[in-house]
Amino acid sequence: MPARAQQPKKVPLLGYLSSGNAAAESARADAIRLALRERAYVEGQNIAIEYRYMEGKRGRATELAAELVRLKVDLILVTGGEIWIRAAKNATKTIPIVMTGTGSDPVEGGLIESLARPGGNVTGITNLTRELGGKRLELLKEAVPKLARVAVLYNPVTSSSVHEVKKVLPVAARVLKLTIQPWEVRGADDFERVFAALNKQRPDGLFVSPGQQMGFSGKRIAGLALKSRLPSMYSNKEAVEAGGLMSYGADEADSYRRVAYYVDTILKGAKPADLPVEQPAKVEFVINLQTAKKIGLTIPPEVLARANKLIK
Repeated sequence: MPARAQQPKKVPLLGYLSSGNAAAESARADAIRLALRERAYVEGQNIAIEYRYMEGKRGRATELAAELVRLKVDLILVTGGEIWIRAAKNATKTIPIVMTGTGSDPVEGGLIESLARPGGNVTGITNLTRELGGKRLELLKEAVPKLARVAVLYNPVTSSSVHEVKKVLPVAARVLKLTIQPWEVRGADDFERVFAALNKQRPDGLFVSPGQQMGFSGKRIAGLALKSRLPSMYSNKEAVEAGGLMSYGADEADSYRRVAYYVDTILKGAKPADLPVEQPAKVEFVINLQTAKKIGLTIPPEVLARANKLIK
């Protein structure tokens, strides 16, 4: 009997759905590729990835998700928030969808049934960043003992940010005896105008509520905060590496390693419905000492001792 030619093994095709653009997304995409490589998935060799970016055009989530479904991808990675996960979920009930760290509660948002048993075709990581909002405010107060009034930047379009500003922060502020001054930022062009206005109210510190708009504009916000000599608190360390004062949030490198675990497990046959959604195992506290020096702030030693990373 003649030996049959072996069928070439099908290379899995991943869809990568992003609320950013290729440049802003490159650090995260690289980190996810590296995490996949650690699990022996090398792009261009035994895995292929189709990237779709919003590129600053709002409302493209539905169209881009539909494109990936038409390509018959084996799995969709979503790096945007609730709107993007919902768009992917509306586009397909069968292709597995992996969240790479959404800041909102996916149960409350109706994306999954529960963290332990998601139940549909969505699973992955939730950073539940708003749960950490009170802790961020507390750390800012500890670092700046004279803190009394805090300007809070948030995007009113991001539901998790609105919840944080209206529900989470007021409770923490009462306990810490702080006054909160919320400032809406709807687009990248708003920052200079908002800073000019908030500086007239002379706050003692700046709290940047998490969200895509804030994440992509971290460097710009850090620069404006520095110019205004405002101690600033963020949810992601990139803003602190760009000159912000402090951040407290999920260890993203650790989160991306978990994303690769989901991809691997699903490609090997597991169902998203049975894979529990994970919250961050590691949270990191980062302080930029160069920034503290530039704004004339001496951070108490007991606060410095708690930091995971000091930028000197």
